[in-house]
Amino acid sequence: MGIYGLFGVWALAILAIFIWAVRLSYKIEGRSPDLHNKSGFPRNAMLLHTVTNWKVARDDETQAMRRRMNLLLLVVLAGFALMGLAIRWVDR
Repeated sequence: MGIYGLFGVWALAILAIFIWAVRLSYKIEGRSPDLHNKSGFPRNAMLLHTVTNWKVARDDETQAMRRRMNLLLLVVLAGFALMGLAIRWVDR
């Protein structure tokens, strides 16, 4: 496997972490009465609300889930930044 294959595996790992964070966001929405989806129709994750703690339930367990989700999103951001730097380094 070449270096670009390694970058592909890296991108898939970061994508899996992002999906994990989105699933946590849906769980947080389910625990927060103001964010709970009552329409019966699927909708996008309210990621901005859960990241900024806007209308999110204030109990300790929900806040711990929110902190874990924020950490996962920071890992995604750092992972793509490191991959971008590595690609620039390889393409020199």
